[in-house]
Amino acid sequence: MRYLPKSERDRREMLAALGAASIGELFGCVPASARMSRPLDLPAALSEPEILDFFRARAAENAPGDTLRLLGAGAYDHFRPVVVDALLSRGEFLTAYTPYQAEISQGTLQAIFEFQTMMCQLTGQEVANASMYDGSTALPEAVMMAVRLTERRRVVVARSIHPEYRQVLRTYARSQGLELVELPWAANGQLDSKALAAVLNDETAAVAVQSPNFFGCVEDVAAAAEAAHARGALLIDVITEGVSLGLLRPPAEADIVALEAQSFAMPPSYGGPWVGVIASKEKFVRSLPGRLAGQTTDQDGRRGFVLTLATREQHIRREKATSNICTNQALCALAATIFLSVYGKQGLRELAEQNLAKAHYLADALAKLSGAKRAFTAPFFNEFVVSVGGDAARAHRKLLEKKMVAGVELGRWYPELKNHLLLCATETAKRADLDRFAAAFAEALR
Repeated sequence: MRYLPKSERDRREMLAALGAASIGELFGCVPASARMSRPLDLPAALSEPEILDFFRARAAENAPGDTLRLLGAGAYDHFRPVVVDALLSRGEFLTAYTPYQAEISQGTLQAIFEFQTMMCQLTGQEVANASMYDGSTALPEAVMMAVRLTERRRVVVARSIHPEYRQVLRTYARSQGLELVELPWAANGQLDSKALAAVLNDETAAVAVQSPNFFGCVEDVAAAAEAAHARGALLIDVITEGVSLGLLRPPAEADIVALEAQSFAMPPSYGGPWVGVIASKEKFVRSLPGRLAGQTTDQDGRRGFVLTLATREQHIRREKATSNICTNQALCALAATIFLSVYGKQGLRELAEQNLAKAHYLADALAKLSGAKRAFTAPFFNEFVVSVGGDAARAHRKLLEKKMVAGVELGRWYPELKNHLLLCATETAKRADLDRFAAAFAEALR
């Protein structure tokens, strides 16, 4: 009975209170044709030792822990200090709900406040929110924010933004009646500045770019912002790899930053839960979705924290709400806050430098191989695209047989990049493993 919430005695008492003699009588109002007359096709109950054996067997079917994974594409494998989970597991954080009542939520509100402060420092923006689901929903929320601010409904979106982020944006745009104009990349992998100038007009609400973009190339955010501002549009910068901010200039020229903070202590975990962020200039704060925690003082002059702004349908009239797609991601935000506190400014820079060094070491090793070359020449951080002379899918399968995940095949999203692989090397990749991968990659190309 350990895993069943109600005992047989509990069921009898509930049926008696309802005036029903049996479960069958309780559900007698349901037509017989809609009721299942046989037991569920499930195996017999297991004891606790048997359950543990079952899950050990299932775990053994997964890829072994020594598999070399050179995966990025918006989900990054970074080292997570053990102190993160040790603090997250404290009952006052783990059981905390959304901080509606400031008098009993000071710890949660302060954690959100510190998180927002760090996000501003990283992005070069003046205000940052908390409690966006993830980066993929932060992008369309940022776009709708720009539409509200400019009262325009045309948005220019770089094709080098994460393709799944763009899919989410298209879903939003369809319901909001927005016009999306996709922008190609140049031969070097960066935004095509001439194409951008050609598509901008006085009806454009925003230009959305990603840096580093989906191909790993670092974009010139300042130049894109200048082009957008010349036509009265706002510049949205999307960031999927937060660790890059330890080395790259903060995108202060952007008007809105849509950030995924997964790299700060959130494991890939099949895609979540993660934590999204929108940061912007303070003059746009009234149009910011999500919630903002602010610092204040009480009547006795003591420091305290409150929800300064919460423009959700739960707090204000529904038609005035800026977003419904936000939730209490405070636990994930706290994980990121602990991670960044542990590393500090210098530690984050050193972490970013390790990522840069590992990825460039791998790129240089692969450049020496026949049949493989870097597809783009723009500067990159910890991801880059390799053009495979033969069949990229075949090479990917052959490496997988050797317990090596050679990134992702780009043909699934970009037909013109069919035989291209997007590879990522973070600080978790050892140099010996990268050498081993380069040797195996050479064999896979034959």
